[in-house]
Amino acid sequence: MTNGENAEQREYWNGDNSREWVVEADRFDGMLAPFSDILLEAAAPADGDRVLDIGCGNGATTLAAARRVGSGAVTGFDISAPMLDVARGRASSLGMDNTTFTLGDAQTDALDGPYDVVVSRFGIMFFADPGAAFANIRSAITSGGRAAFLCWRPMAENEWMSVPTAAALEHLPPPEVPAPDAPGPFRFCEAGSLPTMLEEAGFVDVSSEAIDTPVLLGGPGTFDEACAFLEGNGVTRRLLGDAPADVRARALEAMRDALVPFRTDDGVSLNGAVWLVRGRA
Repeated sequence: MTNGENAEQREYWNGDNSREWVVEADRFDGMLAPFSDILLEAAAPADGDRVLDIGCGNGATTLAAARRVGSGAVTGFDISAPMLDVARGRASSLGMDNTTFTLGDAQTDALDGPYDVVVSRFGIMFFADPGAAFANIRSAITSGGRAAFLCWRPMAENEWMSVPTAAALEHLPPPEVPAPDAPGPFRFCEAGSLPTMLEEAGFVDVSSEAIDTPVLLGGPGTFDEACAFLEGNGVTRRLLGDAPADVRARALEAMRDALVPFRTDDGVSLNGAVWLVRGRA
């Protein structure tokens, strides 16, 4: 993996701060499963296709794509070595030999290929230089090849995050707001930002669609399991910061109370709001 570029993201996704993504892999997959379906229906990988999954993480989307391509092949590409270890273990246990997992930075490293289809479920918002990243991705796609990406719309439209966060902020100081173009989950939340970036990188026939779908916080499970997942995730840890114990307790209780109206038999269900952005090489 190339050193120097994207150093902060490389450190984060390989360090203790992102460990929850490995420890809670199944819960994250259960929570994000609806988006995998949306992404792959849009990308439509077919038998024989060569597919690249950018920011594949623990491999859920890679393995789902591999089931669709049959005699084809899918490469999962990610900057996180611990998450790729999970992905490789899953592929091995399932006997899916049409998958390969590669450690690297899609902004700077060779992606090999060429690929007929490129997909990413929330893996393209963390580049220090997204222009360079998308140009690199574009260069790895066959002429006429398809790309489909998912990214979050604004936080206010994503109840799974905005509802508990607003409750916590009744007891905590507001967090520092990152710069609009800083790497992070809401890097392309504004309408048109990702399509513009893709067009500048040489993609054609670029389209963008706003999609809303229910999200089970922490995946299917009980109310208590959803609250435990929320308490342990990175967003909550950053919100709580170094607040005194009594303040932390009040904030966590407020978050729990805010989720009560969203209880269902399957879990805690809140709205998830994304952009589905497609294009061709």
